Amino acid sequence: MSLNQTRSPSVRLGFRGGGGRFGAQMEKPKDAINTVKRIGKYLGKQRVHLVTAIVLVLFTSFLGLLGPYYIGVIIDKYIIPQDVSGAVRMIVFLAGIYFITTLLSWLQTFIMIHIAQKTINQMRNDLFVKLQTLSLRFFDNRPHGDLMSRVTNDIDNLNSALSHSVTQVLSSFISIAGVMIAMFSLNWMLAVITLFIVPLMVLSTKKIYQYSSSSFIKRQRDIGELNGFVEEKIQGAEIVTLYGKEEQTIEEFHEINERLRASGRQADTFSGFINPIINFINNLGLGLVIGAGALLVLKGEMTVGIIASFVSYSRQFSRPISQIATLLNTIQSAIAGGERVFEIMDEVPEITDKQNAIAVQSFRGKVDFEHVSFGYTAGQLVLKNIQVHAKPGETIAFVGPTGSGKTTIINLLTRFYDIQAGQILIDDRNIKEYRIDDLRKRISIVLQDTYLFSGTIMDNIRYGRQSATEEEVKNAAKMAWAHYFIKHLPEQYQSRIVSGGTNLSHGQRQLIAIARAILMDSDILILDEATSNIDTRTELHIQRGLKNLMAGRTSFVIAHRLKTIENADKILVVNQGEILEQGKHEELMKQQGFYHGLYTSQFDI
Repeated sequence: MSLNQTRSPSVRLGFRGGGGRFGAQMEKPKDAINTVKRIGKYLGKQRVHLVTAIVLVLFTSFLGLLGPYYIGVIIDKYIIPQDVSGAVRMIVFLAGIYFITTLLSWLQTFIMIHIAQKTINQMRNDLFVKLQTLSLRFFDNRPHGDLMSRVTNDIDNLNSALSHSVTQVLSSFISIAGVMIAMFSLNWMLAVITLFIVPLMVLSTKKIYQYSSSSFIKRQRDIGELNGFVEEKIQGAEIVTLYGKEEQTIEEFHEINERLRASGRQADTFSGFINPIINFINNLGLGLVIGAGALLVLKGEMTVGIIASFVSYSRQFSRPISQIATLLNTIQSAIAGGERVFEIMDEVPEITDKQNAIAVQSFRGKVDFEHVSFGYTAGQLVLKNIQVHAKPGETIAFVGPTGSGKTTIINLLTRFYDIQAGQILIDDRNIKEYRIDDLRKRISIVLQDTYLFSGTIMDNIRYGRQSATEEEVKNAAKMAWAHYFIKHLPEQYQSRIVSGGTNLSHGQRQLIAIARAILMDSDILILDEATSNIDTRTELHIQRGLKNLMAGRTSFVIAHRLKTIENADKILVVNQGEILEQGKHEELMKQQGFYHGLYTSQFDI
C-alpha cells in the first residue's frame, strides 16, 4: 500500500493507535459575526442566483402587502354596498394576487435550495480536502465521532439554515417595514397600538435566545461524543464480545445518550417557549387593535373595511417577528456548526511542502537518519539520537520490544510527523526538501493492521496505481500469494469488499495489502509486521515473493518473528527509543547481548 493511500482519515486515525478522547470541550462561539461573513463569501459565489432570489423576495413581499389593502376595499366598496358583481371581480383579482405570490414564493424557495446545495457542496469539499492535508498529530487527539459530526451534522445544520432561513429572514424584515408603512397610512393610532407589542416580543425572544444558546452548543458537543462512542464500539465489536463487555458498553452508551437527551431537551424546551409566548403577545395586540378600531368605527372615524385591513396587517406584522424569533434557533445552531467547521478549515497543516520543493520521479534508495530525536508531545521524547544508515538496495530490520519506537522510525521516514532534532536524508537530501506527494509515492508500506476500502478486490490492489492492467494486478497478487485464495471466490477479482475488509480474514486482507504494495513498484519498501496475520505455511510462499520485491530496493522491515530477518543486511535493536545494537544476525548473536536474548527467547537453542 502506497503512502498516499493513507490520505483517508479513517486509515490515518488508526495508524498509530490514536483515537483521541471523548467529550472534548466545545467552546461557545467566539466570533459569530466573522462566521456569518465567511458563510457569506461562499454564498457570494452564487451571486446571480442569490440576486434573483432577493428580487423574488422583494416582489412577493410587495404582493403580500396588496392582499390586506384590497380586503378592506372589497368590504367598504362592494360588500357593504352589496355590489355582487364588483365583489366577484375583486375577489378573482385578489385570488390572482395570492396565486402569483404562492408561485413566486415556491420559485424563490427552489432557487435558495439550489444555492444552499451548491454552497454546502463546496464547503463540504473544502472541509474534506482540508482533512487530507492535516498531519497525523491532528487526528491523534481528536475523537473520530466529533470529526464525523462536523462533516455531517454541522454541515447539515448550515444547509437547513441556508435553504430556508436566509430568504425567510429577508422576507420578514421587508414585510415588517412594508406593513408599518401601510398601517401608518391607514391609521396612526392603531399603528402605534400595534407597535406596542414589538418591545415585548423583542425582550422575550432575547431572553429565550440567551438561555437556549449554550444549550444548543452543548447538544452539538454531546452529538459528537455519541457519534464517536458508537463508531468506536462498532469498530471494536469483536473485542467487546470477546471480553464480554456488552453490558458495560450498553451502560456507557446509556450515560452518553442520557446526557444528549438532557441537553437536547433543555435546548428544545427553551426554544419551545418562543411560539406560545409570541402567540400570546400577538393575540394581546390583536385584541387591542380590534377594541380600539371598534370604538373608532362607532365614532364614525373609521370604516369596517379599514379595520379588516388593519387586522390583516397586524397579523402580517406579528408573523414575521414570530418567524424571526423562531429562526433564531435554526440560525444559532447553524452558526455554532459553521464555527466548528471553520475551526477545522483554519487548522494550519503541520507537514507542508517548503517553497521550491523538489519534484522527484525515483530514488536510488540511500537513507540516513542523522542524530534524530522525536516525541509525539512536547518534552516527551520517544526516539533519542537515532542514527540509521542504509545503502541503496539494503534491507534494514528493526527489532525490539513492543513500544520501543520501531514503527515511529518509519513514520518519520514518510513524514507523517516532523522531527524535533537531527535530519533524515534520502539520496543525501533532507526529506523536507522533497515534495510530500512525490516522497510518499516512492515509498510503499505494508502495515500490520491493514485497511481495505469498499469496492472490489481488483480496485483495492490497484488503489495506488490506477493505470495498472488486469494482468499486472494478477501478477502482483500471485507474487503476494493472494491469487490462490482470490481465484476460489465466486467473483474472483470482482468480489466485493465491505469497508475495512471485514468480510475477509485478517490474513487475506494482509495478502491483498502486500499485492497492493508490490503493484506500486516503489523505490523504498517498508514492511511493518507484514506477515503477522498469516499462517506459517503461507508465510513461506510470501517470503519468496517479498524477496523478489525487495531485490534492488532499500527495504525497512519490522519483525517480531526474528527468523524472518536473519538474512537482513543490517539488524537494528531498538529499546526505549534508542538503538542498543546493530549488525548482521551472526554478529549480534556472538555479542550475547539484547538481540541474543530476544532471539533465544523465541527459539529453543
